Amino acid sequence: MSFTHNGFDNEKYITQQTEAILKRVARFNNKLYLEFGGKLLYDYHAARVLPGYDPNVKMRLIKELKDRANILLCIYAGDIERKKIRADFGITYDTDAMKLIDDLRGWNISVMGVVITRFDNQPAAVLFKNKLERRGIRVFTHRFTKGYPTNVDLIVSDEGYGVNDYIPTDKPLVIVTGPGPGSGKLATCLSQLYHDYRRGIKSGYAKFETFPIWNLPLKHPVNVAYEAATADIRDFNQIDPFHLEAYGEACVNYNRDVEVFPVLKRILEKITGEMSFYKSPTDMGVNRAGFAITNDEVAKEAARQEMIRRYFRYRCEYAMGFADRGTVQRVELFLSDFNLKPEDRRTVPPARQAAEDARLRNRGNEGIFCGAAIELRDGSIITGSNSPLMHAASSVVIHAIKHLAGVPDKIKLLPPTITGSIGKLKTEILDEKNVSLDLEEALIALSISATTNPAAELALEKLKELQNCEVHMTHIPTPGDEAGLRRMGVNLTTDPNFSTNDLFIT
Repeated sequence: MSFTHNGFDNEKYITQQTEAILKRVARFNNKLYLEFGGKLLYDYHAARVLPGYDPNVKMRLIKELKDRANILLCIYAGDIERKKIRADFGITYDTDAMKLIDDLRGWNISVMGVVITRFDNQPAAVLFKNKLERRGIRVFTHRFTKGYPTNVDLIVSDEGYGVNDYIPTDKPLVIVTGPGPGSGKLATCLSQLYHDYRRGIKSGYAKFETFPIWNLPLKHPVNVAYEAATADIRDFNQIDPFHLEAYGEACVNYNRDVEVFPVLKRILEKITGEMSFYKSPTDMGVNRAGFAITNDEVAKEAARQEMIRRYFRYRCEYAMGFADRGTVQRVELFLSDFNLKPEDRRTVPPARQAAEDARLRNRGNEGIFCGAAIELRDGSIITGSNSPLMHAASSVVIHAIKHLAGVPDKIKLLPPTITGSIGKLKTEILDEKNVSLDLEEALIALSISATTNPAAELALEKLKELQNCEVHMTHIPTPGDEAGLRRMGVNLTTDPNFSTNDLFIT
């Protein structure tokens, strides 16, 4: 995918999204609880399928609204307890919640409080609560709602939403967000509505979710890429039947919103004592992303590439025991529907060829030979492979920045004095068996070399140009390689092979 082809207008999006939200706030007597789905910051999925989309555009939107908005952050106690991981950062959801609070502060935006949902005194959730409270963060706990989802009379009662902490807010808009699906955002919004109505405040509810994009076709690649992204939780898109019946208009929504809508409508009507303003789950949304797409063909191709990325990701997760076979098969069907092959990702064949070339060069030697390839912004592809000196990830990055800096191949960026010293540290002092440098180690070595080597200094300056580049590796990266590649901001895929026969990899 060329870096020069954008398909999304961020400014148009912010303008239309702000107008839509404020219009909905006004509709509900200037008190609206907005369920804010998806990632608030660093929404790399959206940036990959909508080229030109600013991963932090939602934060820019919130900054526009901050004088009129409170922010509540929800996290499900069960996710804290089982240490659920946010894959793109490799951190747990509770750590992600704390990072989000820090990131918001960096934008001069404060969080009113954190809501731990479905709280039942889980030890890890109690520990998380204590950590936040002792750092001055307000924490509220909500129990599982009695009667949910069938007994509406019990749900909307003092034994249902009534047992939850009421969270006083002072702005017309309350943004309710959280890490990942199932964080309890909807229940928090409805609980607040219940308490507001008990206090004579006629507040309202709306939903802001980027995907699926309701005014794109059901089988548009951008919407299917969202299905691929959520294959592990079995979400799927469908035509909103309630919207079709009410307005005769085919709009796309996803199964969980459609399934919960009849119950949600009844709950809202029970709380408010009047007929709901909403006739469909699509009505509840204030989502304008589809109107900011400026090049549909660019978005389609980007989404097809995202499907392939998800295919590789789930195959690796299956190999590591994190995903089941059904998840992999589901994404395979998406690829089949669009006549896509794994090799349609441009970096895949060169990476595999680099591994084969390494094997041929080292014929007779035992070991596993790994290849890697990176597609640079100008479309050129650079490869690398593992060796006794460095991992394949280190090799491909060094080759790429040498290429960008115009450094001839024969000039070495890492002199033996530095690599030998690191090797001695690893084997003789830290008692490691492997001398080969992972990416984090190679970059540290490069930064040391840059103090005396002008070529290394020039190459080091080119690292930023690798951000958002496409990378494929023939083997699952070690922790040091994965951390280095993540920090560089590349889009990584790997074949589901292990780089060593050892079960424990450092």
